[in-house]
Amino acid sequence: MDCIFCKITAGEVPADILYTDEDVIAFRDINPQAPVHVLIIPGEHISTLAELPEEKATLVGHMVDVANRLARSEGISESGYRVVINCGKQGGQLVQHLHMHLLGGRQLAGSLG
Repeated sequence: MDCIFCKITAGEVPADILYTDEDVIAFRDINPQAPVHVLIIPGEHISTLAELPEEKATLVGHMVDVANRLARSEGISESGYRVVINCGKQGGQLVQHLHMHLLGGRQLAGSLG
């Protein structure tokens, strides 16, 4: 498998890792779209949110919990932040490994409602 996120998880590719546990790893995005841009990924390869097995549904909740912890430690929890999961090509997913973006540190453009 030639998945860059799997290689980061395996320690084969360096990353600025902020958090890791038995289920997820979080690291700074190498092409940040905001002053704080952290990626939170499952340690096991799951291609997209649409392919998340039902028995692993709680994994996304854990990823959100990690995002909230990191928002506090990065100093953006009070000012606000965005958590995004892109799914599939038309959803803007560039790496085919489930991942969550934590973005903040400035006023983010656009609003979804």
